[in-house]
Amino acid sequence: MIAQQNDEETPLLQRPEQPKAKTPLPWDQIWILLLLEMPEFLSSRTLAPFIPQLIRDIGVTHGDESQVGHYTGILESSYYAAHTLTIFYWSQLSDHIGRKPVILTALLAISISMFSFGLSKTFFALVVSRVVCGAFDASDSMAKSSLMDITDATNMPKAYSYVPIPWTIAGTVGSLIGGSLSRPADRFPDIFGRSELLKTYPYLLPCSISAFLISTMWLVTYIRLKESVSTKTPLWELIKGGFFGQSRSKPRQPLNNVIVDPGGVKSKPLPLRALLTSKVLSVTASYATTGLFQMGFNSLLPVFYATPIELGGLSLDPPRIGALLAASSAMHGIFQLLFYTRLNDRFGARAIHITGVSSCIPMVILFPVTNALARAYGIGMAVWLCVVVQLMLRINLIMCFPCITLFVRAAAPNRASLGATNGIAQVAVAAARIIGPASTASIFSYSLQEGHDAWSIYYFLIAIVFLAVSTALLLPRDPSVWYDSQ
Repeated sequence: MIAQQNDEETPLLQRPEQPKAKTPLPWDQIWILLLLEMPEFLSSRTLAPFIPQLIRDIGVTHGDESQVGHYTGILESSYYAAHTLTIFYWSQLSDHIGRKPVILTALLAISISMFSFGLSKTFFALVVSRVVCGAFDASDSMAKSSLMDITDATNMPKAYSYVPIPWTIAGTVGSLIGGSLSRPADRFPDIFGRSELLKTYPYLLPCSISAFLISTMWLVTYIRLKESVSTKTPLWELIKGGFFGQSRSKPRQPLNNVIVDPGGVKSKPLPLRALLTSKVLSVTASYATTGLFQMGFNSLLPVFYATPIELGGLSLDPPRIGALLAASSAMHGIFQLLFYTRLNDRFGARAIHITGVSSCIPMVILFPVTNALARAYGIGMAVWLCVVVQLMLRINLIMCFPCITLFVRAAAPNRASLGATNGIAQVAVAAARIIGPASTASIFSYSLQEGHDAWSIYYFLIAIVFLAVSTALLLPRDPSVWYDSQ
């Protein structure tokens, strides 16, 4: 008699999460969740085109151009530092009180922080605004958790093929708002030249428009979004039950929440210790290393564009930077919408993910190549060709993230702990994103200084790429092999 093979790579014959027929997508809620993917991208992309110039304007660098990247990295990392400290608790809380209250809180906080950012005149005030935003911003995590709640293994890849639509819209609109409407009194004197408010606060207009759009999303969410957590516990009951001390004390039974998994098995939200399985840890490591590179690259890109050619950049102004970032977002979104589901069905999530992180190597190499061409021939056809190729390669990196989300969904020990499992992954990637912008921008500033190796930043990014590829190899060939344990 042959012993039955039983390992993580062998799916069971009967898997409740894998029915043969694909489940139709619940579009009445899907479109709202797609809308909720926008706020974080909209706010960050609005700020990205003008942050280097803002750093110069407030005088924190005292005219030292090499320090612009350093302070830009600190500003971006402050958001993720606060985000890291709070995102798991928001995610865990949403398993008990529901996703909707957490989402509404996040949208309100983002709106307020964006408005205050536009009114800030000191570097400290800018950091405080981003810290407030990061501490309360669970919108993206909650949108992903809610999407996991209302989909299964048959329709989740299809649902995530639509996620680039809001990313594209938010990235494009945010980049155009930030790049075109910063310093409006100088750029459009006939329209805004008489406004003393916009002369005093030259970045208030783009921040206010972004805040208004996010406030509109809050209203739509309040009216139309249905709660995806079937059984909720009142917040006051959680406080009385000591919920907020659970992760640091002995595990307690969750209050009242009982969710029936597919297959009829009842499940409850699990404590933190029970969530730290090998599956969760492996996908979290891959998510964190990929996020580390993505944020390092994203923070370096506008700084590289804005840095003078003689110092290693391309000397582009904010409108051009905004236009490039907007075009990049549109290109990524269209490609992923048209091809992600087909590629996932054909090659699998792991293959797409490994291809994506491997593509980061030529992305990094193109930085010094582009600058060398700009030094030799100026901003001509060769430079623009390199810029376009680099942004096209970035498509592969963007497609890593829906793949990782499929693995996060499959790694959850049960359906009632989806929010907390996603929260663990979000904590890790948020921590990586603290390191990414600050370290990348600081090393870039270091490499610009006389006597230092100009390629230091590129060695650093290549090292992160190899780390991301290594952790990607820990994942199984497809998320479906993990569903058998749920």
